[in-house]
Amino acid sequence: MLKIYPIEEKQEYLREVSELTQKEWGSKTNSEKEFQEKIEKKIAKIKANFKNPNYCKLILLEDEKLIGFISIFEFDGEERRDLSPWYATMYVKEEYRGRGYSRSLNDAILEEARKRKFKKLYLKTNLENYYEKFGAIYLEKLSNGEKLYYFDLEKNKNGK
Repeated sequence: MLKIYPIEEKQEYLREVSELTQKEWGSKTNSEKEFQEKIEKKIAKIKANFKNPNYCKLILLEDEKLIGFISIFEFDGEERRDLSPWYATMYVKEEYRGRGYSRSLNDAILEEARKRKFKKLYLKTNLENYYEKFGAIYLEKLSNGEKLYYFDLEKNKNGK
């Protein structure tokens, strides 16, 4: 059965999520020791943010197997520190892609953002024509070459 949880309720998945995050978005490491040090730092950072109202990490499980995850970060990079909060780290394991799980994660994080009374949620990406299907609105090109989008959480109630 598919279910979405805040990661603080399922902390046994912290290591797996941190490893996937490091492999997908982290800087390359020269050794297994360096990789494990980065994982420990990521786990500590996630735990330190459990009480931050501008942070959230949701995980999607199917019968206790991790399918994917998604986050809200207070800040995502240095390009636009004037904007907050950020839609971040949407990830579905490769073997589960193409089955609509990203839609489930997207809908859950937008609903969580609305519960927290956020009016907008910002997103940066290099992907072409991906987040528009979820209702993301293009804003501008960032100095690092990524595109900046936002979700209007008041106007766009159903995420579409």
